[in-house]
Amino acid sequence: MATDPFLLFDEWFAEARASELNDAEAMALATAGADGEPSVRMVLLKGHGPTGFVFYTNEQSAKGDQLAENPNAALLFHWKSRRRQVRVEGRVERVTDAESDAYFATRSRDSQLGAWASDQSRPLDTRTTFEARFEEVKQRLDGQDVPRPPHWGGYRVIPDRIEFWSDRPHRLHERRLFTLVDGRWSEGLLYP
Repeated sequence: MATDPFLLFDEWFAEARASELNDAEAMALATAGADGEPSVRMVLLKGHGPTGFVFYTNEQSAKGDQLAENPNAALLFHWKSRRRQVRVEGRVERVTDAESDAYFATRSRDSQLGAWASDQSRPLDTRTTFEARFEEVKQRLDGQDVPRPPHWGGYRVIPDRIEFWSDRPHRLHERRLFTLVDGRWSEGLLYP
């Protein structure tokens, strides 16, 4: 067995990018705050490797609040076209400001402006209010580079468990589980 889970993820991710109709990098992110209540939503994978899986968001959003209270998360990649999924569990840390700045600079201008205009996860009275805020930010920053908002950045999920699930006929699926033990990955199988 002794496969590196990150190399296996690279393989599966490359295959998914070639076959998924939309957003092979979409992943469900599950978090829980201090109250233990779980919450899940879709985010986009923006980097991955042996140091973990990276996504970006408004740090004052519900997920940002929950990660501040409980820096642990789970991810789920479901690639329907490949009949595969990958589950990742681990602790979460913020990426550096330099990493956040570099990624923010690659976003479309409207996405950058939207990061300033949105109070993500907070109540909104009408869509018109948000659109007006977007237009105000657009006018204010016209002709300028859009800086990264101080409340916007990245998170890295540093896994201690990674499960690779493959569909098999008659629900006799294959489940390969990698667990981090004393700094080394150990692989085993799970019953489907």
